[in-house]
Amino acid sequence: MTYPDPDRISALIAAVAQEEILPRFRTLRDDQIRAKSHPHDLVTDADVEAERVLTARLTAELPGSVVVGEEAVHGDAGVLDRLKGDAPVWVVDPVDGTSNFAHGKPLFATLVALVVGGHTVQGWLHDPIRGITITTEAGSGTWLNGERLRVAGQGMRLADLIGSAGYSPVKALRGRYAKHVHHASAAHDYMALVEGRMHFAVFRRLMPWDHAAGVLAHQEAGGVAGLSNGNDYSPLLRSGALILAPDQPILDEIRSLVSAKA
Repeated sequence: MTYPDPDRISALIAAVAQEEILPRFRTLRDDQIRAKSHPHDLVTDADVEAERVLTARLTAELPGSVVVGEEAVHGDAGVLDRLKGDAPVWVVDPVDGTSNFAHGKPLFATLVALVVGGHTVQGWLHDPIRGITITTEAGSGTWLNGERLRVAGQGMRLADLIGSAGYSPVKALRGRYAKHVHHASAAHDYMALVEGRMHFAVFRRLMPWDHAAGVLAHQEAGGVAGLSNGNDYSPLLRSGALILAPDQPILDEIRSLVSAKA
């Protein structure tokens, strides 16, 4: 199949952010912010409306495609089964970092991936505050403003690396790397990785909208990814510890530390 033009989809995502997300940043009323599974798992009107518009526009760009969006799955878990079907799937996180967004912190982004046959083939990471979109395509690299991005930290020791190990870092990793970063946004973790501002990350929550675009972007920027159990990442996975590293030796070292603690 012929994939959509990356620049056209970038413009589409940026337009939706301008229309539905940024006007609501720091202007939401209390009744426009709601809790989902627990008090810290938030959804806002920006999430809902941005996903609604993205769903309509993305499927129009690729007839026959379907959407797996975070908010749609919250309403109907069966939506996730679309990833197992034959139709191309847009995987959408309209506002990644919703808690940041709801509390007026500028660390949020829109994540979009195109998954075909269970594999991510294209991805977009859009930061509305910086006004940038990182694009990636299988076999074609990861790009920002015409510049090909490359991960940093290859050949370095874990003790000298900057990383993110989640909300509560794995105990086995504590004290073994130079600096811990906590964005409270998977999108911002991935952007930091491919822009060379961070070297590794460990995630223990594997929802496809958090990782499909980011893992592809990281790998296409020269990084390596894998689960703590030795398996490769797939957007079909729901559990396990996902490790992103600049090279295989660091991945293996982190895997050896966290495998028993994932």
